[in-house]
Amino acid sequence: MTVPVWVNGEILDPARASVSVFDHGLMVGDGVFETIKIVNGVSFALTRHLDRLRLSARRMDLPEPDTDAIADGIGQLLAVAPAWPLGRIRVTYTSGPGPLGSDRGDQGGTSVVIVDEQKPFPGTAAVTVVPWPRNERGALSGVKSTSYGDNAKALAFAKARGGGEAIFGNLAGNLCEGTGSNIFIVRDGRLITPTLEAGPLAGVTRALVVEWCGAEEADVPLQALYEAEEAFLTSTTRDVQPIKLVDQTTLPVAPGPITAKAMQVFAERSAADLDP
Repeated sequence: MTVPVWVNGEILDPARASVSVFDHGLMVGDGVFETIKIVNGVSFALTRHLDRLRLSARRMDLPEPDTDAIADGIGQLLAVAPAWPLGRIRVTYTSGPGPLGSDRGDQGGTSVVIVDEQKPFPGTAAVTVVPWPRNERGALSGVKSTSYGDNAKALAFAKARGGGEAIFGNLAGNLCEGTGSNIFIVRDGRLITPTLEAGPLAGVTRALVVEWCGAEEADVPLQALYEAEEAFLTSTTRDVQPIKLVDQTTLPVAPGPITAKAMQVFAERSAADLDP
């Protein structure tokens, strides 16, 4: 079954859907996006994701996206899509067509919604620490921007070395995040995740794990990842995924007891409330 897409308020066959070749999302990565989980045909944490879309746009000085229209588009697509056990919604919002340079145009933004099936992640993760630090003081720090070239390069680097996710430190030498995930470690029995000031994206799943599982937010030296008692990744479509291997270092247990508890709590709480 071919699922239609939503572009600027229109429901279109994917073969007919298009955006301008002058769109700044394509030209210079001048846009923001969200990935939202679908569970049995229903979106999860939609309100939080659309709130973050607005925040990302604001932090990039983009006009505020029409999230009511986007939410309506999501509803229309989910109404005709298969009720996949697991799926994802991709919302992209750009500054729209512009000149051949960094200056923005004045024709209005581009909004696109796509839904698709999502394959489950493996039960445990192997991660690779990459040699390029995140700039926690950069203009796009913490923004879910479509400027994803560094993530694409880092993930390719990790996969060439047997990893399923790449992990960044930051300029201060502390643990930051993955290319599409946040990271938690267990150290001295404490569940810890890097602070937002360390440069990671303010992940929706990260926030729920902090809230539901009592995790601490603290600066974590990058080296501590190799010495962790337990560690796990969080993201919209992986939920809580234990880490078993960091480069060539095998962690003591995956999942350990604190990770297993986080997995259980997240599964129960997210099933009880699809828009927490």
